[in-house]
Amino acid sequence: MAKYPETLVSDWLKDSGDWFLDEGRAGTGRMSRALYPYKSLFSPIRVNSITLKNRLVMAPMGNISQAEETGRPDQSMIAYFEERAKGGVGLITSGLVPVSFGIDHTLTEPGGLTYFPKILGSRTYFSGWRDIAHNTHAAGAHFFIQLTAGLGRVGNPQCLVNQRKFPVSASLNPNYYLPEVPCLRISGRKLKKIVKNFGQAAADAKTATIDGVYLHGHEGYLLEQMSNTAFNRRKLGRYADWQAFGLDIVREIRKRTGPDYPIMFRINLSLALHATYGERMDTVKTLRKFRNERTIEQTLDYMKNLVAAGVDMFDVDLGCYDNWWLPHPPTTMKPGVFLDVAKLVKEHFAENEIVSNKGLPVPIVAVGKLGYPDLAEKAIADEMCDMVMLGRPLLADPMWPKKAYAGKINEIRPCIGCQEACINEFVEGGHPSCAVNPRTSYESILPEKPLPAPVRKKVAVVGAGPAGFECAMAALDRGHEVHLVDEQEGVGGMVRLAAIPAFKRDVKNYLEWMEHTVAQRAGDNRDFKLMLGTEATLAMLEDGKYDAIVCATGSREKAPAVEGVDKAVFARTLLRDVSLLDGKEKVVVVGGGTVGCEVALMLAAEYGLKVTVLEMLPTLMPHICTANRTHLIHELEKHGVTLMNCAKLEKIEDGSVAVNVNESPTVPDPYNTWNPVLPENVPNPLAKPIKEEYKMRTIDTDLVVLAVGNEQDNAFYRLIKDAYITPELYLLGDAAHTGMIMHAVRAGYRAGLSI
Repeated sequence: MAKYPETLVSDWLKDSGDWFLDEGRAGTGRMSRALYPYKSLFSPIRVNSITLKNRLVMAPMGNISQAEETGRPDQSMIAYFEERAKGGVGLITSGLVPVSFGIDHTLTEPGGLTYFPKILGSRTYFSGWRDIAHNTHAAGAHFFIQLTAGLGRVGNPQCLVNQRKFPVSASLNPNYYLPEVPCLRISGRKLKKIVKNFGQAAADAKTATIDGVYLHGHEGYLLEQMSNTAFNRRKLGRYADWQAFGLDIVREIRKRTGPDYPIMFRINLSLALHATYGERMDTVKTLRKFRNERTIEQTLDYMKNLVAAGVDMFDVDLGCYDNWWLPHPPTTMKPGVFLDVAKLVKEHFAENEIVSNKGLPVPIVAVGKLGYPDLAEKAIADEMCDMVMLGRPLLADPMWPKKAYAGKINEIRPCIGCQEACINEFVEGGHPSCAVNPRTSYESILPEKPLPAPVRKKVAVVGAGPAGFECAMAALDRGHEVHLVDEQEGVGGMVRLAAIPAFKRDVKNYLEWMEHTVAQRAGDNRDFKLMLGTEATLAMLEDGKYDAIVCATGSREKAPAVEGVDKAVFARTLLRDVSLLDGKEKVVVVGGGTVGCEVALMLAAEYGLKVTVLEMLPTLMPHICTANRTHLIHELEKHGVTLMNCAKLEKIEDGSVAVNVNESPTVPDPYNTWNPVLPENVPNPLAKPIKEEYKMRTIDTDLVVLAVGNEQDNAFYRLIKDAYITPELYLLGDAAHTGMIMHAVRAGYRAGLSI
């Protein structure tokens, strides 16, 4: 077997956070159609006994809280998958379905409930799965169920309180969420029970007419913990052989389902922990145990053995929970981030003539930011992979495949890589959805085409940001006459500013889609009047005699009450006029939320400035998806940005700021990307209190940028309300509740349906 350089993974990832500085690399993230028609993307491919109609696979986006309390898929989950099947994707995969209830205690919630779907060993669950299979088949797609051994050390440690039972893992490993909680070594007897459960679940899936099973062997979940030397440090017993558990599972599935049933396996080529953390692998307590991670050569040998045991296809990525942005690449990461990984595996299989038990080539599926049709086509045409996997792009637009096949690329609603709704929403207690698509996971109650309004109305929408835009489009679809007004020269609202940093290419794609959509709708449609560059006034609205007025006027920035604040500029002001940076070398950004940290990265990476970020709280960006948050911190550190938490701005002077800084050793490390921030409603009884040892410090700076938060801009709404010029008045988006883009999109769409 070939020996790969120790620096290979580091070389792959070295530009993962500054790709946007290279025009050629940045261009791969555009929603262009230079390679149309996409003949490679839409060619068929054989997998075991089935032929997939194209090379597109829907990724396993966890179906958290999308099943009934029994674990049976409910109508929302069934409709969610049917919608993607109608959109033209060749293969759909479910989110993870555990087979280790009663063994992995992190799977069970108080009251014996679970937020995961189930299939194991009972007809109770079959009807929902059969409906999913039948409905996806009717739309021409195939469907695989993703089976998981469980969560292990990356599961919720509340089981210790709720059930008086410890989490489990391959060996004695720290829990990811609370490293102080040990995850106990799971016994060989229980592991053999899980192996049997996999076989039963696969047999059940086959009976339910599901087309294949998909094994969840990556990202540091329990199967990965058993199959990676970083986590499995067992010395005795059958499963001291780190390959044995995965191989036993595949053999058991083959025994229960026969030779013709497809088995897909998700694996990471490397945890990439050394490539991510370097010397920290020796100095950080929670990382030290994981130093002996599986090598590329070991992974390839394992994959060869998995194929011999019965695996038919793989998808391959990098990373785990401890560098969580890798398996969940956010908007800040480069397009096609794991194509080199897929290419290496594909070439290795070809060179070593590794074929499936059916004598077929083993398809290698590429993952990771491939929702750009030209890039996806090129990846297959250049033989870097055999198929491409799309997760978030199919949540943003289920019709991505059909639109790509038709060459209607500018009509694809693009994913913005925020991961607010698809991941962070269920982390915070919700279920998967999409920030830019208000129907995602609501397909069962929100029809694709809104029902016509019983009474046609004349509607004014003031503000063309995400809330106003969605409201206007939905109202127009229902047959109303709609006038969309905004004082900016284009639609998008704050999206226009969010798209300015070069690393926000995905957001720029979304803005371009919004612009194309309103231009297309405004064409020769007498019912839609687009009034951009127009300030809405009370007199104008009163003269219009509108039946309904919608105020989506957004928010305004807040300023801290400190001396000299008039010497600073707001982040929005800077984004509108980057010439304010001329002649500047040092910048202090006040506020360590998303806006402040993204502006800091732009200033450091694009403009080469020395940047300091001040944040009063112990942690930066506490409510942001872990993947987005940690990658942004990782890149800020890489670009030399100074992060100061527990730091309060006291005064702004010419050329400097005075900051009161807590210098206690108990203050959390602001560069910590290996531990997550717990939701506020989850107390950590093991957390050490932060002691207060504040000292005043002076920081030299040429410019102070304020990013301390926003407040509702609803003065115009109150003016209209008090004037009584319309029988229906609505307040939407940030003007009503400042929040994420998903809140604005949902509010706007649902308001448009209700008018």
